[in-house]
Amino acid sequence: MGFGETKIRNYEERRDRAQVEDLERRCEVGPAERMFLFTDTMGDAICRIRNSPMYKMLVAEVDNQLVGVIQGSIKVVTVRKPPKDLAKVGYVLGLRVSRLYRRRGIGLKLVRRLEEWFVDNQVDYAYMATEKDNEASVKLFVDKLSYVKFRTPAILVNPVRRRVHLPSSIEILKLKVEEAEILYRKFMASTEFFSQDIDRILRNKLSLGTWVAYPRGEKWEAIGPEGLVENSNWAMLSVWNSGELFKLRLGKAPLSCLVYTKGSRVVDRLLPCIKVPTIPDFFRPFGFYFMYGIHREGEGEISGKMVRTLCNYVHNMGRKTKDCKVIVTEVGGCDTLKDDIPHWKLLSCPEDLWCIKGLKKEERNSLHELTITPPSRALFVDPREV
Repeated sequence: MGFGETKIRNYEERRDRAQVEDLERRCEVGPAERMFLFTDTMGDAICRIRNSPMYKMLVAEVDNQLVGVIQGSIKVVTVRKPPKDLAKVGYVLGLRVSRLYRRRGIGLKLVRRLEEWFVDNQVDYAYMATEKDNEASVKLFVDKLSYVKFRTPAILVNPVRRRVHLPSSIEILKLKVEEAEILYRKFMASTEFFSQDIDRILRNKLSLGTWVAYPRGEKWEAIGPEGLVENSNWAMLSVWNSGELFKLRLGKAPLSCLVYTKGSRVVDRLLPCIKVPTIPDFFRPFGFYFMYGIHREGEGEISGKMVRTLCNYVHNMGRKTKDCKVIVTEVGGCDTLKDDIPHWKLLSCPEDLWCIKGLKKEERNSLHELTITPPSRALFVDPREV
């Protein structure tokens, strides 16, 4: 079967929206051998990049038929490459190619055209995220496009179930946006990939708020412009309602997951007193909360308890939101926070993969230095890029 020439052009909403949405619904996300998800953008094809400072979507056409899409965004973040601590980065996401047109170089052409846009806007590095065992994605970006494996953060997923009891020894307080921004700039500004426009993120309507936890009995003083916190033990996080942007639906899952899902529901319905943990129905469209900017000060058991309490507080929030089936976060692979964030291993990904590429001569020459630098314990994951 012959195919015509591939044409790459900018996305046009009136002309392309229906076809892009159809392509999203037909293209799975995730390695097919384990499980994969389908995305419903709910009528807004650029919903995953719309909230970024700069963004672009490209489409690929063959014989006037839309067969591929890619999205990209640009922002300024913290990098650990002295003496330059800030960099303009371009994020590559949403690469989709219709199954019939795969292995014809269309994905390669889409990425290269997006990289041209990055270069035109003085981007230092391009980066992308994929599953560690997604061989097709790794082969495209690493083998053909010269991206370098950079970080392996952990994606932690906690299903929303019964209300979780919160300990009376921990106080939880919602911060004002101005207070949250001051704290983030003071305590997380040096965190790898910290977004310099954190104020825009916090003020976005999808950001539900920032909460701080501290031991009950202590007083949380008002935060001044210097971000001084008198408390020695405290933790904070913010919440982003991703379910307002798009919905997910599970297309395939391991047999063990299916058996447990069905079996736990039967037991819970017949013997509710046993309180067997149940998995929500992921085979219908669902939304999720994303926890970002998780940070803690202090050590010992109380430190972990405050993080767990905040996460469980968000879990209880999710129960009140229609279609919120899971609470998700992503943290650095070496971050000890993983041990204190409630999650199910069955649903989580212990090693996601970030790959990076220098787009300027200086950045290409120093890329090796950047990638061999031991990863910092913390990693800031922008909720707009989930």
